[in-house]
Amino acid sequence: MKKSGKIWPLAATAIAIVLGLAACGKGKSSDINLAEEEQAEKKVVNLFGPMEKSDPDADNIARAAHELTVLIAEEKLGVKVEYRTYTAEDYLDKTYDEVIADRARSNMDDIYLLNPDGIQILGAEGVLADLSGLECADHLREVVKIANTVNGKLVAIPQEVVAYGLFVNKDMFDKYDLELPHTPEDLLECCKVFKENGIETPIGANRWWLECFVLAQGYADLYNGGNTAAAIEALNSGEAKYSDYMRPGFEYLKTMIDLGYIDAERAYTYEAIDGEGPDFLAGKTPIVMAYWGAANAETAYGKTDFNMQVIGFPSSYGQMPVVSMSGYGIGAEAEHLEDAMAVLDIMLTDESLTVYTQKNQVISPSKNVEVECVDALKPLNDRIDECIYVLGSNAGMKVEQWGNICLIVRELLNGASVEECMAQFDRLQEQALGK
Repeated sequence: MKKSGKIWPLAATAIAIVLGLAACGKGKSSDINLAEEEQAEKKVVNLFGPMEKSDPDADNIARAAHELTVLIAEEKLGVKVEYRTYTAEDYLDKTYDEVIADRARSNMDDIYLLNPDGIQILGAEGVLADLSGLECADHLREVVKIANTVNGKLVAIPQEVVAYGLFVNKDMFDKYDLELPHTPEDLLECCKVFKENGIETPIGANRWWLECFVLAQGYADLYNGGNTAAAIEALNSGEAKYSDYMRPGFEYLKTMIDLGYIDAERAYTYEAIDGEGPDFLAGKTPIVMAYWGAANAETAYGKTDFNMQVIGFPSSYGQMPVVSMSGYGIGAEAEHLEDAMAVLDIMLTDESLTVYTQKNQVISPSKNVEVECVDALKPLNDRIDECIYVLGSNAGMKVEQWGNICLIVRELLNGASVEECMAQFDRLQEQALGK
């Protein structure tokens, strides 16, 4: 990991400045006026996201990590970052993605925290600025650049990369002398042995993350075979079909359902972790799927009574992590464009990302900043360090991936045939290409 002895004192200084300004309010009225005048002279950058600036006493690690990087930018640049927040109450039936799209198109803010589909849509419309000229962009992992590039422009950068994998009870594998699976065939064999030994459902699943099996198998060669750019161009032009990539994964899921290795009825109704989590923690289910952070959170799988390992999804390239990410974008015609660029560049320096990564124990978008992960995550992290992964979201693809595949997998769980699912992919591609 690239260590920095400068960033923590800098963050502490930024916090001290904020506390010092707050303390001014307890002095004489003349002091208050001076503080207000100083604040009024500061440049302002508006940031729209899903959460407000947290209460100083609030115990929220994710907010604390993000806000530390904002404080660093404010202190270095002498700017004020104003938080503008989405709440369901304010926008009634509009989703966060719908609201942020409207705001970005109307240049209502400067910086936006965007989900992958928002990055894709707004990037294609030319609403987002090109961030490739920022200094921090030079340090990005290739996976980040690929996922956030639209029409040749880097339109968003995340503060973390989210990796999904299989969470396995290694003790149960050891009990039956099973090796952890690398290929789809390996996993089927492991599930067969578990089933023969009285384990009713070897794989605990929910209605959100089964798509990772499809992505890992469908795109293993696309992202790791050295032909990524050409393969995506073929999909975007219609020369290649998404359904051809997706078919093996859907056929594999259908096989696991038919063999009773996945309970489709339960998976269709289960929420992530809440549904299948209790059986996994109790040692009744040997395999579940989840995201990186679940291995750190005690409310999820961060404290088990057994040896847990997190591995990639079985594929033709071995254990395959599935990677997704949200990202910060800046409006191409933002009112405070130059200042917003400067703020984001500071928030995403290696020094700032070291603070964020260490606080949240997540994968950094910078190739220079490594995470000191728990032992359970090392198999997954090793693969990512080897640049072995597939993207669950890619703004450069004309058909949005993460949400669409998730919805079509749910149709499979609800009884749709593989052919019916493939027809849905063909329709999506035709719509995206205007055919």
